[in-house]
Amino acid sequence: MRDMERARDAADRLAPELTELRHALHRHPEIGLHLPVTQQTVLKALAGLGLEISTGKQLTSVTAVLRGGRPGPAVLLRADMDALPVQERTGVDFASRIDGVMHACGHDLHTAMLVGAARILAERRADLAGDVVFMFQPGEEGWDGARLMIEEGVLDAAGPRVTAAYALHVMSARLPRGEFATRPGTVLSACSELTVEVQGHGGHGSVPHLGLDPVPATAEMVLALQTMVTRRFDIFDPVVLSVGTIHGGTASNVLPDQVRFQATVRTFSPGSLARMQEETVRLCRQIGAAHGLTVDVSFDTQYPATVNDPGCAERVARTAADLFGPERYTHMDFPHAGSEDFSRVTDQVPGCFVVYGACTGDDHTVAADNHSGSAAFADEVLADGAALYAALAMRRPATEGSR
Repeated sequence: MRDMERARDAADRLAPELTELRHALHRHPEIGLHLPVTQQTVLKALAGLGLEISTGKQLTSVTAVLRGGRPGPAVLLRADMDALPVQERTGVDFASRIDGVMHACGHDLHTAMLVGAARILAERRADLAGDVVFMFQPGEEGWDGARLMIEEGVLDAAGPRVTAAYALHVMSARLPRGEFATRPGTVLSACSELTVEVQGHGGHGSVPHLGLDPVPATAEMVLALQTMVTRRFDIFDPVVLSVGTIHGGTASNVLPDQVRFQATVRTFSPGSLARMQEETVRLCRQIGAAHGLTVDVSFDTQYPATVNDPGCAERVARTAADLFGPERYTHMDFPHAGSEDFSRVTDQVPGCFVVYGACTGDDHTVAADNHSGSAAFADEVLADGAALYAALAMRRPATEGSR
């Protein structure tokens, strides 16, 4: 417990520096795989800590290895660094200076917290059993940056492969400020994208029988997909399908040649994913055939489900409770339907994805959610996030995980 207290006290002392770092990152958000300003900011923040640092080739990642003073397994701590194409509406004095770009998902906090953990652990390297890999990742928001970092060797950066991996993600709503939550097993859904192009034959809207109108067939497909989810899938193995875009036509009195729509598909088990891939494609093609239309359907799997190792999830629960009290940890009864490329990591090694309440107000139920231009995150959570990261690296048995 003394180690836990020391980690918390060290994080509290770092709080002003972490706040300054977070604000600097927030003012200069960057999108995608190439974040040169963010990378340089992180490298400067890590300078002088005695870490073995490497940067990415396919992306502007930062991988830093801290060598522990005693033998033990290696553990990975991950923070994503990229922002979103969102116009900021928070009104904070450190708001984004880049028009149309914002840290609306809190990745600036993740990055500052992980820097804080690196500083805490560097001061205690002599007592640390095993090495720590700090994974500063670009491109989480739809760019699959974790996959690229794995291809470039982040899991083996310390030499032996890491035996456990942890990621922390702040929430501007949904959780009270300062509350940590996770669960063993599936914690986030798999994400796939369904794209359907319905090819007809255009003509005048006054004589639709002389053409092949793709619009009614498209409408039928959208409704049938929603019905299929409720009729063909077990409610205890849920599936979410939401159509986000429909494009077709140029005028009210002209039948379009083509209509195209896209949907996001969220699944929580490999079986449901395989069935969705098969049945959505078949359904759209058969409806098109019934209308005499040609239908081109693609089902692209993007990220697998994020599955927490039971041993790692239990370690998070115990560590959070020991650090901050049991009232600060909540067991998640159900997974979230959001998706994450940290799933690439948990596919390879035991790991745990943790969510952390960072609401700025007193009522998280009415706060703007992540990805909103009004999403706001409290600086007050930075120190405790850094302390949890550090404590997870400090509190390790001889072998990690339970696989």
